[in-house]
Amino acid sequence: MEEIDARSGFCKSNSVFYSKRKPLPLPQNYSLDVTTFISSRAHHGKLAFVDAATGRHFTFPQLWRAVHSVAASLSDFGIRKGHVVLLLSPNSIYFPVVCLAVMSLGAIITTTNPLNTTREIAKQISDSKPALAFTIRPLLPKITATSNLPIVLMEEDSAAAITEPKIVTTLGKMMKTEPRASQARDRVCQDDTATLLYSSGTTGPSKGVISSHRNLMAMVQIISGRFNMDKEETFICTVPMFHIYGLVAFVTSPLASGSTTVVLSTFDMGDMLLAIQKYRATYLPLVPPILVAMMNGADAIKTKYDLRSLHSVMSGGAPLSKEVVEGFVDKFPNVTILQGYGLTESTGVGASTDSLEESRRYGTAGLLTPGTEAKVVDPETGEALPPNRTGELWLRGPTIMKGYFSNEEATSSTLDSEGWLRTGDICYIDGDGYIFIVDRLKELIKYKGYQVPPAELEALLLTHHAISDAAVIPFPDKEVGQYPMAYVVRKRGGDVSEKEIMDFVAAQVAPYKRIRRVAFISSIPKNPSGKILRKDLIKLATSKL
Repeated sequence: MEEIDARSGFCKSNSVFYSKRKPLPLPQNYSLDVTTFISSRAHHGKLAFVDAATGRHFTFPQLWRAVHSVAASLSDFGIRKGHVVLLLSPNSIYFPVVCLAVMSLGAIITTTNPLNTTREIAKQISDSKPALAFTIRPLLPKITATSNLPIVLMEEDSAAAITEPKIVTTLGKMMKTEPRASQARDRVCQDDTATLLYSSGTTGPSKGVISSHRNLMAMVQIISGRFNMDKEETFICTVPMFHIYGLVAFVTSPLASGSTTVVLSTFDMGDMLLAIQKYRATYLPLVPPILVAMMNGADAIKTKYDLRSLHSVMSGGAPLSKEVVEGFVDKFPNVTILQGYGLTESTGVGASTDSLEESRRYGTAGLLTPGTEAKVVDPETGEALPPNRTGELWLRGPTIMKGYFSNEEATSSTLDSEGWLRTGDICYIDGDGYIFIVDRLKELIKYKGYQVPPAELEALLLTHHAISDAAVIPFPDKEVGQYPMAYVVRKRGGDVSEKEIMDFVAAQVAPYKRIRRVAFISSIPKNPSGKILRKDLIKLATSKL
């Protein structure tokens, strides 16, 4: 092994950054599925899942019995290894039961967002070709309108009236099936596909991400190790379980350590705070907008709710600024802020901060997770760069996806032959091994061949006293290719002009980075995890051409 710099994790001879975290123990048994891996872990936990609204719950023995019963029932319906099963449901204590049962058979779970339109769901069905679907009564029309898929209704009541001809049974009935000790199942291996999650497609159409049992087991190990989860903790589930963040943070990882997950079916600030108080929650995974709302409403929150049990919040989706980190720590001094960075393609977390001290490197995505390697590659020349140089982040390790589902072209442009995943994120890694994501490669503005990162200009605009929010997009131009255009939200009572904004930026950046067009808007469109929806703004700006 060549000399690796202990501070940065960088190895000069191959230009690879290695993780500074302690290495991961991965299971050696090749014939192992993720459900068996999790269920065989020893712990002293009692309660696995509880519904915050109704108090309905699964103890660990009840959960595993339900999983084995549903697996037996799925076998009876002819579900085998390699079959795809669609799950369309908001968060519930039954969501993990379906996922774990399907994966235990070597079948593949594909999840979809309940807010998706019938058309979007039809597209996913035609792409992934499921053999069976699970959903709840109010969402039935989103499947039945365009498909003849057999459907299992996710209702506890096994005698529920089966109204639609397409409904074959209820989850309640399946959970009453006698589990079979050694079911005549196909042998499942670590490299077999476990999940097919569709990446949000902030860059082009959404694609099915193939994750293996090994990918999920490695992530369970990473998360269990990250939270020193040798004691049982209580998590509040605020994040959608259909998303990779929810799937690894709630459906799988806490179970391995005997932790309890309190499930909110939809997000509501009051319900979340009440659940923390009622269930003495210790960990709160969330996205930046929720964290900011807690910080801004802290005084009222602390008089109304008892949050003393809470010791950590985990934020993912977008990096937190110095103002947010310090503002939150000031209001909640006993709560540690942890951050995570990852993609569906890396089965969740690729880098993280695991202490307040690490989170205080403002703007960082953290250190590489255990077992993960990185390269920073110049997008123009393909050269791998040393610390403190900016390029595209490439990741390699046990959590990297197998590829995109039946999409050879997208797979080969994202994964290379050596297993490196091109993340599409522009970053640098500092001399201590901390990753700083600067922008999205695909969102770089190309002005006369120069690359302009929108995030850099947005950060600059936010320092102006009269601006409360801003987004920068590429505006097409015949002569220069694209130039930066800003959408700006003025502070209340502010009357800053377009010219003032352009002059403010021009005084602080290179000429090619100047903002050459400004429009005022009441709010910047963002997705649930706080990322700016630039596609929408580009559409808005160019629709007038």
